[in-house]
Amino acid sequence: MPQPSLPRFAGFGLGMRTEHYDAYLSGTAPVDFVEIISENFMGEGGRPLHLLERVRQNYPVAMHGVSMSIGSADGLSADYLARLKRLADRIEPLWVSDHLCWTGVDGFNSHDLLPLPYTREALEIAARNIALAQDLLDRPLLIENPSSYIHFADDAMAEWEFLAELTRRTGCYLLLDFNNIYVSATNHGFDPLAYLAGIPLDRVRQVHLAGHSAGQDGLLIDTHDRPVPDPVWALYAQAMPRLGEVAVMIERDDDIPPLETLLDELALARRLAKPGESLAA
Repeated sequence: MPQPSLPRFAGFGLGMRTEHYDAYLSGTAPVDFVEIISENFMGEGGRPLHLLERVRQNYPVAMHGVSMSIGSADGLSADYLARLKRLADRIEPLWVSDHLCWTGVDGFNSHDLLPLPYTREALEIAARNIALAQDLLDRPLLIENPSSYIHFADDAMAEWEFLAELTRRTGCYLLLDFNNIYVSATNHGFDPLAYLAGIPLDRVRQVHLAGHSAGQDGLLIDTHDRPVPDPVWALYAQAMPRLGEVAVMIERDDDIPPLETLLDELALARRLAKPGESLAA
């Protein structure tokens, strides 16, 4: 079923982490929106949902999932989608997003974002699952590009070609993670600017910025536990003039610093979003 167009939202936000709940509940955090991990609020009532409804009175909310498993050959969980729709209908988010990945098999959830082979078969599966999710949710999805540490011998296309074809077939939109582009480009030896050139930038509605860690043998790991590094800022600064109005978020999931530290990063994101602004600014 054709999906309606998704309006743009230009703003700068943070993830809603428990360490900073008081500022979001009081409405004193100077952010334009907050992003939640959808699965943390998909229960039937209870304190988490009550807190989220209070925060929603102060800020627009983006819903970001980690368990839809759009690349799963088993198909999507009807129960998961029903609970996700109840939350979305209750919160009325800016949008609902998830990752280009699969997360388990035969009902087992690995709680990890597992990589897809970029083959025609995998493309058919992902497109079918996205189309089903969008129809059941009655709203378009944002799909996030993953960070990856392996590639498959039978890959038939580049990741950016895979994502571009998904948007064409399903009408979905994109959540562009600049840290993931940089991590994957370093791990696999491709040019991150080639990635940006191949992505349909007009389909991007949200941007993630995060930090990573160095593993063995030069491998980068997407850990979200440290500040955004200079190479990721530089990639973001180059791309933003071409993206137009998008929602920009600093993503931090571990070693959570004080809110003021994240707001300083968000202020830099605001400055670099202006055309002609340099990293030194």
